[in-house]
Amino acid sequence: MPSNKKLLVLPGDGIGPEVVREVLRVVDWMDKRRHVSFDLSEDLVGGAAIDAYGTPLKEETLEAAKASDAVLFGSVGGPQWDVLPFDQRPERGILGLRKGMQLFANLRPAKVFDALVDASTLKNEIVQGLDILILRELTGGIYFGEPRGIETLPDGTRRGINTQVYTTPEIERIARVGFELAQKRAKRVMSVEKANVMESGVLWREEVQKLHDAEFQDVELQHMYADNCAMQLVRAPKQFDVIVTDNLFGDILSDCAAMLTGSLGMLPSASLGAVDPTTGRRMALYEPIHGSAPDIAGQGKANPLAQMLSLSMLLRYSFDMNEDADLIENAVENVLKAGIRTGDIVGPGMKPVSTTQMTDAILKELDAQAA
Repeated sequence: MPSNKKLLVLPGDGIGPEVVREVLRVVDWMDKRRHVSFDLSEDLVGGAAIDAYGTPLKEETLEAAKASDAVLFGSVGGPQWDVLPFDQRPERGILGLRKGMQLFANLRPAKVFDALVDASTLKNEIVQGLDILILRELTGGIYFGEPRGIETLPDGTRRGINTQVYTTPEIERIARVGFELAQKRAKRVMSVEKANVMESGVLWREEVQKLHDAEFQDVELQHMYADNCAMQLVRAPKQFDVIVTDNLFGDILSDCAAMLTGSLGMLPSASLGAVDPTTGRRMALYEPIHGSAPDIAGQGKANPLAQMLSLSMLLRYSFDMNEDADLIENAVENVLKAGIRTGDIVGPGMKPVSTTQMTDAILKELDAQAA
């Protein structure tokens, strides 16, 4: 691969720098063994940026992210910044990146590795072999709709207001991503809303169906109410392939699905923008969903596998490097089968390894696959 593929690395706070440092060892391995090179740059975001620059996201950092082919993000946040006003906290860094890069599609896979099936709180037969993808609309809906706020009524009581609102273009673009992803998987999409009680849900269902009928008849489309979907995720999750839903329901359902796998330390995510019709390029950011975990930061206890799998998603979705993405995922699976675990996923009788030791095992497995 030409080295002009621009990759911006934003380690962030807490365990972010630790797990990102380990993933960069894999990036270096791919450069040496697979001739996969990137034009790497690194900057600060979140609390680290507040300490250095006085803001959680510099304008220059945002511009660098927009000019990159992909962003590899660690995590932000920590108790030392909790005293700051809400709009100045580290989390505004990731929100600013999502908004500035216009990342409207959040992909959260929920995959259960065979070696970790016992880590789930559900029965083995329910989750074994689980591999689903939840696609959440990220920039619209009730989190951004207007009017919003808290007002005082004439009688002195108060009222909180949030507005659930979607337009045809917003629904079409997230549904299109869902159908395109499904075409590369099992060709099944479940569109989730609350059309029984919400007009925005009626519009969502109608527009998704319309797009399906016009362009994606090779994909099976079904519709489901969000409350039923939550129940089905813990009853029979393997009935799903790709779930497409709005911002609010996607927030809730993706966290529910995450726990089917047994550990947040294993789960990556991707946030994608629209494809540029001229260049074919799509802005994208990849991050683990586990957060900054300040309670274990700096102790060598962090699980780097979610960040590793975020790199795998980056290779797959931003660069169509499916073979290289498979190498990483297979290495993770084989290391877990060998009983090598960090503390969050350690089983009975196993001795937990450190963050660096886990990466050592991954690199050894990659060497074995590339031999």
